[in-house]
Amino acid sequence: MKILMLHGINHNMFGKRDPKQYGTTTLAEINAKLQALGMELDAEVECFQTNSESAMCERIHQGFADGVDAVLINAGAWTHYSYGIRDALAILTVPVIELHMSNIHAREEFRHHSVFADLVKGQICGFGLDSYLLALRAAVSAVRGAG
Repeated sequence: MKILMLHGINHNMFGKRDPKQYGTTTLAEINAKLQALGMELDAEVECFQTNSESAMCERIHQGFADGVDAVLINAGAWTHYSYGIRDALAILTVPVIELHMSNIHAREEFRHHSVFADLVKGQICGFGLDSYLLALRAAVSAVRGAG
């Protein structure tokens, strides 16, 4: 099973950016935890991060072409306005799980809306690093037909 983890804009700054919201865990540490859990679940997790909206769309297209089994996405601020990424995600025919480290519904008003919400299997937010691990478990379960 192949799972594609997509990290969005500014996520390369995890561990440094706003530790009150995002903690001190780095992107490399998040990826390592995801890949370790993936091994436990018999799933290969490929992680991709970009600050370029076009690169994110191209990676989604590549995931479709490669036949990934599920996609996890934390698009950061793009979640709230990127119709381009939304349209790229709409191409996918596999489970897509949206996730966020912080609780987007308890933050600024503009963060309460996700342009991906109607496309994704589900959303997980507010659990920090555990949001990623819960999302991976949910994706694996969905692929196996249990979720």
